[in-house]
Amino acid sequence: MRFTNNGRYEKMKKLLICAAIIAAGAVHAELKFATVDMLKLMRNHPDYDRNERLLESTDKDYQKKVDSIKSEGEALQAEGRKLMEQSTSPILNEKAKADIAKKIADIQQKLYAIEQRYRAEAMRCHQDLQELRQRLMKTTADDLKERVRKFSELKGYDIIIDSNATAYSKPSLDVTDAVLSDMGIDPAKAKGANEGK
Repeated sequence: MRFTNNGRYEKMKKLLICAAIIAAGAVHAELKFATVDMLKLMRNHPDYDRNERLLESTDKDYQKKVDSIKSEGEALQAEGRKLMEQSTSPILNEKAKADIAKKIADIQQKLYAIEQRYRAEAMRCHQDLQELRQRLMKTTADDLKERVRKFSELKGYDIIIDSNATAYSKPSLDVTDAVLSDMGIDPAKAKGANEGK
C-alpha cells in the first residue's frame, strides 16, 4: 500500500501493530510482550559514533568541493569589477572600451557556468550525504533488529514492539536496559534517545 503522507503511513503502521497484537492475544492468551526504545538503542549502537564521524567528515569534504567552486566564482567577480572600473576611464578609446566589454561579457558567461556547476555539485553532495546516512542507518537498524530478535528468543518473548510506535505501554514492559546490557553497554551510562542531536 502506498501513502503520500508519512503521517498517515505511521498511523496505519501503528494500527496494524495494535491489530496484530490483539489478534495474537485472541489466538494465544499466554503471549509474552515487551517494548524497546529503538531510538535509544540506535544512539548506543557500537557503530553510532563512528558513523556520525564518517558523516561529518564526508560533509566537510563535500563542503570543500563546493567552496572551491564558490572561490573560483568570487575570483572571477573580482576580475569583472576591475574591468568595470577600467571601462569608465575617460582616456580609453572606443576599441579599448569594446575589448573590455567583450571581456566582461566573457566573464559573465563563465560566472553563469560556475553558478550552474556550484548548484549541481551542492545538490549532488547533499544527495550523496543523505544516501550515505540512510545506508548507515539501515545497516545499524538491521543489526539492532537481529539483536532484539536474539534477545527475545533467549528471554522467551513472543513480541517486542518499538515503544516509539505505541501510544502507551506500561513502563514495566520496557526491556531497553536489558537489551543495552546484552549489547555490552551499561544502561546507566547510555545516551538518551535525543542526546547529541
